[in-house]
Amino acid sequence: MAGPGRNQRCGCGSGLKAKRCCGTPRGPSAQELDRAFLAEQSRRVARRVLAATFEHGRGELFAEMLDLPARHYQLQLRLPAVLSPELEQLRAAIRTDNQERVDELITSAVTTVDTPSTRADLVRQLLSLIDTDDIHPCAAATAVFDLSRSQSSFLEVALIEALAVSAGATTTPSGLLVAAR
Repeated sequence: MAGPGRNQRCGCGSGLKAKRCCGTPRGPSAQELDRAFLAEQSRRVARRVLAATFEHGRGELFAEMLDLPARHYQLQLRLPAVLSPELEQLRAAIRTDNQERVDELITSAVTTVDTPSTRADLVRQLLSLIDTDDIHPCAAATAVFDLSRSQSSFLEVALIEALAVSAGATTTPSGLLVAAR
């Protein structure tokens, strides 16, 4: 059931119109803003990706993009404090180095963490690394463009790297081995 209209009295009992009191939410949601940010950044880098593809070749550029989360910790997904069953199963497959099982589980595991906010955060991290000259701009542009696609390979790799570090199956980019939780 919908709440009071903007020009009706607010339901909190203050006597004011809803638009002057508790109001109704207006403007775009955080998810809509993140989607718009991602779309804008993707449009901004599209030409760079196209030019780099001709210069470097698609395979080389794609491979460099997929290597970014292993080299930069901030490009790994931030894992929730409590892992969902899908994430826990994927982490176990990574820990035992069962590539077939990882391939089987990755799609369902990504859906548990894939949000516009997650993707926008990764894009912001990529842009900050470009600004500090820590990564090749063409590889970062390719990652930004990939994150705008419905099924993102970069997002999958960012999740796998984060789970591999949390499982103790690989070291952090700085060389630390994290004890598995």
